[in-house]
Amino acid sequence: MTRPEHRVVGVRRAAVAGLFYPADPHRLRAALAECANAPVGAGEPAIGAVVPHAGYIYSGRVAGAVFERVWIPSRVVILAPNHTGAGLGLAALWPGAAFETPLGSVPVDSELADGLASAFPLARPEPSAHAAEHAVEVILPFLQACGRTVRILPLVLGWSDWEPTQALGLALAEVTRPVASDCLLIASSDMNHYEPADVARRKDRLALDAIERLDAEGLLRVTESEEISVCGRVPAAAMLVAARALGARSASVVAYANSGDVTGDVSSVVGYAGVVVR
Repeated sequence: MTRPEHRVVGVRRAAVAGLFYPADPHRLRAALAECANAPVGAGEPAIGAVVPHAGYIYSGRVAGAVFERVWIPSRVVILAPNHTGAGLGLAALWPGAAFETPLGSVPVDSELADGLASAFPLARPEPSAHAAEHAVEVILPFLQACGRTVRILPLVLGWSDWEPTQALGLALAEVTRPVASDCLLIASSDMNHYEPADVARRKDRLALDAIERLDAEGLLRVTESEEISVCGRVPAAAMLVAARALGARSASVVAYANSGDVTGDVSSVVGYAGVVVR
């Protein structure tokens, strides 16, 4: 049974349309088509993925490289970092019915939300964590582009420690296991921030090595010890914990880029990686 708080605030309105991606639906569909070389969401089934969340001009093609390779099922969990500082310490749930983009509304999966709230005490409704957070929103038009109805469980994670990360991953595996064949776990993350491109590539390779080993704890360890500013390191680690518990055996980097590829300025870049976990 859906708890009343899941319907308190209704629809989460688009916050970064016109900034991170086009606000006009026709221009947005054209932008999505430019991001992928094949139909979005028609690839092979996957357990998880890492997808960047910058403006489409910078990271859209990397995101597209993921979405053209995976089947988008009817249920998608999106694990996002907390960029705004609202709702820290929580796996913030959206206590409403849907997220809105210029392409329409994406319904929230209240069944998965209720299950996770029961299995993981830090999963609580907190609309302030979602109100201005872009890391969930920029993923949604790609899901809508697949042409099927997709329900999402959007989570904004507000901590950096291993213990709650592991606990969340195990809880997600428990909750999604009954529907695992119809569920995709997405970690929304950019890679290293604001260092020269050669430094970013070296640091990002260390983080991606851990991801490709499915080593969630190792990812948190190396990003801390090497000062690799992967904003979604906790979402990626939680996704890896869940994916391994659900039987994942491999993770493959399918695309990598940085902002300097677009701006031409390689003195200070943000890295972007797309990873598919099966």
